[in-house]
Amino acid sequence: MSNIRITKQFSFETGHALYGYDGKCKNIHGHSYQLFVTVIGKPISNSNHVKFGMVIDFSDLKKIIKEEIVDVFDHATVFNKNTPHVELAKELADRGHDVILVDYQPTSEMMVIDFAEKIKNRLPNTIKLHALKLQETTTCYAEWVASDN
Repeated sequence: MSNIRITKQFSFETGHALYGYDGKCKNIHGHSYQLFVTVIGKPISNSNHVKFGMVIDFSDLKKIIKEEIVDVFDHATVFNKNTPHVELAKELADRGHDVILVDYQPTSEMMVIDFAEKIKNRLPNTIKLHALKLQETTTCYAEWVASDN
């Protein structure tokens, strides 16, 4: 049986600030992110299996991505935990805002690396993460591809 790639798209809104950056993105701002998740595997060949013909049920993939990424990052603000933004993050959290402190600069490039690790850890053994595309704006995105890593 052939390997097949399937892709599901997700949307979420997230704010962030890039500490030490020399442009406007040093200020808190947000994006309407589009995340494209592509996995690869062989369709289930057992005709008695409830998911016969599927690589993975899109709803199963959706559950993983929602739990690991969308439900966590949607309408949250992300800061590098090693920056002066930590004081602002604490104040926001104290006021009931969703704040995520990460070990990296929250660029699309670093977020897509983080997302890849989270997703790989949740996929069944028969399915591999093939690629992620995290679109920050209509003209800018970062990609993670398994064959490059």
